[in-house]
Amino acid sequence: MIKKFLFFISFFVIVNGYSQLTPITKNTRVSVLTVGTADESHSLYGHTALRIKDTTTDFDFIYNYGMFDFQTENFVLKFVKGDMQYFAAAYPYSDFEYSYRIENRSIFEQVLNLSLEEKQKLFQKLGASLNPDSKYYTYKFIDRNCTTKIVDVLNEVLQNQPIVKKNIDTSSYRDVLYPYAKDHFYQKLGINIIFGSKVDQQATKIFLPFDLYENLKYTTYRGKPLVTESKTLFKANRVRPPFSILDSMYSLIGILILFAILYRKKCTLFFFGFLGILGLFFIWAGFYSFHEELLWNYNVLLFNPLYLFLIYFIVKNNTKWSKITGILCIALLVIYLLYILKKAHLLVVLPIIMTSGFLLIKLIWNKSNLLSAVK
Repeated sequence: MIKKFLFFISFFVIVNGYSQLTPITKNTRVSVLTVGTADESHSLYGHTALRIKDTTTDFDFIYNYGMFDFQTENFVLKFVKGDMQYFAAAYPYSDFEYSYRIENRSIFEQVLNLSLEEKQKLFQKLGASLNPDSKYYTYKFIDRNCTTKIVDVLNEVLQNQPIVKKNIDTSSYRDVLYPYAKDHFYQKLGINIIFGSKVDQQATKIFLPFDLYENLKYTTYRGKPLVTESKTLFKANRVRPPFSILDSMYSLIGILILFAILYRKKCTLFFFGFLGILGLFFIWAGFYSFHEELLWNYNVLLFNPLYLFLIYFIVKNNTKWSKITGILCIALLVIYLLYILKKAHLLVVLPIIMTSGFLLIKLIWNKSNLLSAVK
């Protein structure tokens, strides 16, 4: 702990010392660095940082707005609530590159065409962002992250804020996010069922590292390309993770088939109970969290808290209200299916929709007694 403290103190002194010496010269290069994706949830979408390099003064530092502490007290609750504090830090480029080489993640550099005055102004803003009273910020998945912070600080320096999303089409934020978890089925499922209606809005702002990377290619400034040079600083030798049936739709389908085939009272009640409790969690998260992405989560129509009432009526042998509640659940399930027909996550939730519908219909319209059908 003491070594880590001295480590950060030393870099803080170095950076502030350079700030006072004003190292910006005609040889200063400002570049945006884009780091490749990885398999962990926090690295699934890549990373963005700024690099200031000056060969005259041997200054080569990274300004990183994506720093956070896993050891933060109540880390998960703070992250879900949306008051997780990220912070800015500056440290030598050599350490930055080394860390991502170890993680086997590519590093791409785009050198920006800035005037000497703009470089100086940017450098001062970056230095100010390291001050204790301004280095921390509240992370927001779409609106405020390591990429949006870089876009904001650059647009503050450049005239007319030239860095904006150029490749706007009909894609939603969910459409943009969906491909990143293609090899991680349960991450993809989890991400899509916890996000609400905001991520279905048209994607009109840059919020992901590689989206910024692509848009910078086509950004002009003062009649010239903003990026003067693009190169790969490190090319990772990443291979696609081997197929795992445990982390695939096949495992989910297998589990759901078991519930459908077994059709025993305890199994059926457990199935609907699990969906209902998950729905309550989504509702709680929507009210508890400051993340707008979790608000108005229509996936509660699939993970329906009404299933808990259905279980209650079944346990109490109340045939009438079991049937009424079951029919209402089917109606809401149909509404949900119609609503997400054109959504990106239709296929990943379709097995759950089909199983829920099958069990509800079998439960309600079974020729034998409604309640004895699930003994």
